[in-house]
Amino acid sequence: MSKVTPEYRSACDRSKPEDRDGRRSVRYRCNTVNIAQDVLYRRPGWVEAKENEDWDFIWCDLAWIRDNSNHLYMEEHVRINHFRNQFELCRKNLMVKNLKRHRKNLEKDFGHTEASKCDFFPRTFVLPNEYHLCLEEFKRTLGSTWIMKPAGKSQGKGIFLFRKLKEIMDFKKHITRSDEQRDTSQVENFVAQRYIENPYLINGRKFDLRVYVLVTSFVPLKAWLYREGFARFSNTRYSLSTIDDKCILLHQHLKNHTGLLHSRVGTLFEDIDNIFVCSLQSVQKVIINDKHCFELYGYDILLDENLKPWLIEVNASPSYVASSREDYEMKFRLLEDTLNVIDVERRLTGKEKRVGGFDLMWNGGPVHRDDVIPATCGSSPFPSNTHLGCVNDREKQLRRLLKPIATSSMNLSNMF
Repeated sequence: MSKVTPEYRSACDRSKPEDRDGRRSVRYRCNTVNIAQDVLYRRPGWVEAKENEDWDFIWCDLAWIRDNSNHLYMEEHVRINHFRNQFELCRKNLMVKNLKRHRKNLEKDFGHTEASKCDFFPRTFVLPNEYHLCLEEFKRTLGSTWIMKPAGKSQGKGIFLFRKLKEIMDFKKHITRSDEQRDTSQVENFVAQRYIENPYLINGRKFDLRVYVLVTSFVPLKAWLYREGFARFSNTRYSLSTIDDKCILLHQHLKNHTGLLHSRVGTLFEDIDNIFVCSLQSVQKVIINDKHCFELYGYDILLDENLKPWLIEVNASPSYVASSREDYEMKFRLLEDTLNVIDVERRLTGKEKRVGGFDLMWNGGPVHRDDVIPATCGSSPFPSNTHLGCVNDREKQLRRLLKPIATSSMNLSNMF
């Protein structure tokens, strides 16, 4: 619970509302206006805490965690949906810095083959600090396309493409002039990255994948992969001259489509798993691990024409606003299963390898499947316990796992 003395906490305990079975309710707070509010409101035995009341769980935005995390007193059971310095993986410049350092350490300790597992992000430089290195690479690869992204922004804000030397030199002059007008500690960083010019297309349209990974601990690393997600398609046929709005297709349909065309699809999903694990390991020693915290990351993955997956970015605050009924229902299941894994109610044993739509991917080491099916194993003799794009029969699984409390999302017909 937050910001309370033992005396006040004792008084709150005596006054907590109880559900119909006499169990103490879970008090929650939520400062976001999205599907998370609906999930928390409809969760059996959970009640919203009033402004000055104690709470057991909070779903907050990044601004709240930044402003409040250093001033909280929290009891053992309290849970918050962000780690304090989640930006180490989610800010584009820091993500690149951590991935480069991790790759260098792997090469030093284990050799080039092991380090090559980190070769899943395009050639990248952070400006203005690495401007001269970027300029050298740009000259070496004349004719290629690059993409410029503000390091601290998301949802496509401030992104542009460039192919000419004059454009990057003009950009350097622009940020230099801007730097002179403000304190150097406030200089905005940009990421310059080789653009993937040969993306895998479906019906001529470019797309990227949004995949969800839940981290419940960094020390030891414990991560869960959600079976469902979506692919965001451009509204027009692919062209290097445009960056367009996107629509949604569920992963399962995408997996079926690529499976019809390529026998490599099993290896593809193993390569995607590798992106999750290596990226999380790259920040494992710098994230401030706190047993009260968890993080639901939204990974953006792009496939090239050879079905090689590339990490585009990681979001600590992916959108939980729905664009359609199908999108609403998928995100509702995702957030509800996040609460099932976090298990404030203490209904799990802690040994589960699956909870609803989440499969345990890493628990201090790789987690392997119990039900090995040769046709779905890909190239690994010890297939990982992940089922991205597979059928999500979560309701049946949750009914067995979470007895006697029933899952609350069986009827979503009136929620959207």
